[in-house]
Amino acid sequence: MIRKPAVAGLFYELDPDSLRKQIEWCFKHRLGPGSIPVMGSKRDIKGVIAPHAGYIYSGPVAAHTYHEIAEDGFPETFIILCPNHTGMGSGVSTMKEGSWETPLGLTKIDAEFADLMIKNAGIIDSNPDAHIKEHSAEVQLPFLQYFNTDFQFVPVTMWMQDIETSTEIGNSIQKTASELGRDVVVIASTDFTHYQPQDVAQTQDMQVIDAIKAMDEKLMINRVAQLNVSMCGYGPVAATMVTTKKMGATSCEVLKYATSGDATGDKSSVVAYASAVFR
Repeated sequence: MIRKPAVAGLFYELDPDSLRKQIEWCFKHRLGPGSIPVMGSKRDIKGVIAPHAGYIYSGPVAAHTYHEIAEDGFPETFIILCPNHTGMGSGVSTMKEGSWETPLGLTKIDAEFADLMIKNAGIIDSNPDAHIKEHSAEVQLPFLQYFNTDFQFVPVTMWMQDIETSTEIGNSIQKTASELGRDVVVIASTDFTHYQPQDVAQTQDMQVIDAIKAMDEKLMINRVAQLNVSMCGYGPVAATMVTTKKMGATSCEVLKYATSGDATGDKSSVVAYASAVFR
């Protein structure tokens, strides 16, 4: 089974050479980290946060996350947790087999990890339908493939994002990684406030980000609810915090916060993005 790209040519360039140049543009952009990283092998990172809008809007912010991942070195498997924007599939859906295609090549699903992860969490189903048109995991892959195509991944899309669901997913990922002896990094794919003025977005997002920096998933979800923050992937972020803390992470560094308004100049109605790493 090969899952074909749903948003190539829309969220990012369709032509492979153009896509590589676009990724390099993200790294060198004034909102990006400023340089293309050199691959390392430290392996301190347990999880990250990255946005998932079109690269012209959120790519430079995402580049901060992938700059850190590249310099830290690739794990054996990436677990990409994302929201479900389409409503397709079940409450929590993964895929147990096959590969995903982007203009930069094919990336295999870690079938062994996905199968055991499902067994370790009754709430996760194998449902490819949830992933056919979902963009929020797909847009992460080209950033990884730019540096190295020799890795596996497991996509998980979350329509259910409550704290109980997030905790069960996070516990399952950590347990599965431990049982298999698998080196993993969890990627939480999320954007923050949607379609608010820049000052409103930043004010409420900073309160959510403070909870993320404190590595307190319950506080984060409470603030999203209390402030009515239109953050689309708070469940993936919560599950990532659960997983990474159980894997020994003790700190969260927020690398960059910016909005579509910072990219386009129109700050009247923005979508906000952040990049962060858990070590």
